Amino acid sequence: MSNTKKIVLMSTLVLLLAVTAVCNFVLAGTNRQDVSADVEANYFTTYRADRNTTRSEEFVQLDSIISASAEDSEEYAAALARKQELVETMEDELVMETIIKAMGFSDAAVAIGDSDNINVFVNSSELTSEMVTKIFYALEVEQNIREGNIIIMPVYAES
Repeated sequence: MSNTKKIVLMSTLVLLLAVTAVCNFVLAGTNRQDVSADVEANYFTTYRADRNTTRSEEFVQLDSIISASAEDSEEYAAALARKQELVETMEDELVMETIIKAMGFSDAAVAIGDSDNINVFVNSSELTSEMVTKIFYALEVEQNIREGNIIIMPVYAES
């Protein structure tokens, strides 16, 4: 192989190595930003994933009861009623979360318990009494619930 071919081959290899290093640097910087965004939104993402997993398992159990029971049985009616109740609860939570986000908060999670307690987690470093009053009023009007049943808590996750 001639010297010219060797020089061209080595130059090409050095150029490819430089391009690889630049790509690695750029992609590593992008991944760090994505990871930090995932960590910041981790509470709300994890909460929703856990809630969905739990509800999915409950739906599977209810579906098995519904399919195994006769349509006129008490178990069938109870499982069907519980399934409808869960669907309504999920819709209510979604509506409330959307209302809170529309108020200017970057994220929110709402949990409606069996005892009609509503826990609201808002992405904020702190909540003023004015913010709490606005959230409470919006939820009270939307869900027609009493004051003692709503708990509003800040959970700070930068976004």
